[in-house]
Amino acid sequence: MARSFAEFGNALYTGEKSIDFIGRRKTWYAISIVLIILSIVGPMLRGGFTFGIEFTGGSQFQVHLTDGQDRDPAIAEAAVAEVLPSSPPRVSLLGPTDVRVQTEALKEAENQEVTAALAKAYDIDAADVTYSYIGPAWGQDITKQAIIALIVFIVFAALVMAIYFRTWKMSVAAMIALFHDLIITAGVYGISGFEITPAAMIGFMTILGYSLYDTVVVFDKIRENTLPGELNERRTFAEAVNLGVNQTLVRSINTSIVALLPVGSILFIGAFVLGAGTLRDISLALFIGILVGAYSTIFIAAPAYAHLRAGDADVKRHDEKVLRARAQQAESADEEDLAASE
Repeated sequence: MARSFAEFGNALYTGEKSIDFIGRRKTWYAISIVLIILSIVGPMLRGGFTFGIEFTGGSQFQVHLTDGQDRDPAIAEAAVAEVLPSSPPRVSLLGPTDVRVQTEALKEAENQEVTAALAKAYDIDAADVTYSYIGPAWGQDITKQAIIALIVFIVFAALVMAIYFRTWKMSVAAMIALFHDLIITAGVYGISGFEITPAAMIGFMTILGYSLYDTVVVFDKIRENTLPGELNERRTFAEAVNLGVNQTLVRSINTSIVALLPVGSILFIGAFVLGAGTLRDISLALFIGILVGAYSTIFIAAPAYAHLRAGDADVKRHDEKVLRARAQQAESADEEDLAASE
């Protein structure tokens, strides 16, 4: 199987076989538009994104149990409901023994009442229940810094790519794919109800780099194929771009799989084995982002670049020249077939 995959990759590289990514760009655009609409509308229908306590502020209780004790979240929910009937808590399991309970910001007396209720419900000492208060100002500061970092990153990345590839249109195509990845990844979080935490924000920032790395690899090959010396009468500009995508397809698939395997392992271990929220949040954002990033590089970034260049005067002249040459070859072939039949 590995040999056949290698042979398939070699056929794509030489142009013997070709998948028409560029010619079907309207199909890919339509799929992405649907996904983006779902990513925007879906969270709105659910009532918005679910932000962690680090962003909204509130009280957090951690119940320290021992191995073998019942950690049913329903026990914590019922205990908090006795004290705060109108404020449903968010309950999650941490590690092999602990239970985390998050509520809205409470007064000191309410904190003590909830602590006592949780201790009674789980049949432990009140000393085994710890609580802390997180103010919303901290979350607002984190949000502000994350937005500034995102803007700076996007501006800097766009400038570097424009300088490196010597064309702003490659930079614009890469940024389109980048925003595509961010919107869909955020949409998955919103639709599924996963909490957006500082760890998830770190994951979001990380996938920006991965998305651009994959795009740069493909664009580098596209630039090589569309240089004046390489762009000949055998292929139109769009076909040369498509060849570059096919030549890097196997590498993109392999890179994505190699990246997804450890991230998936961390996600499984963090979410189901250790119950570590930070590991789960980071790896979940990475897992979604790598999948979407691999798709956008092939189906969005490269077709968008070909689309942006389609109206350039030099590209039009080249494509017309190629099409005229093909028409002449077809006409000559028809004449030869006619002569042979006579």
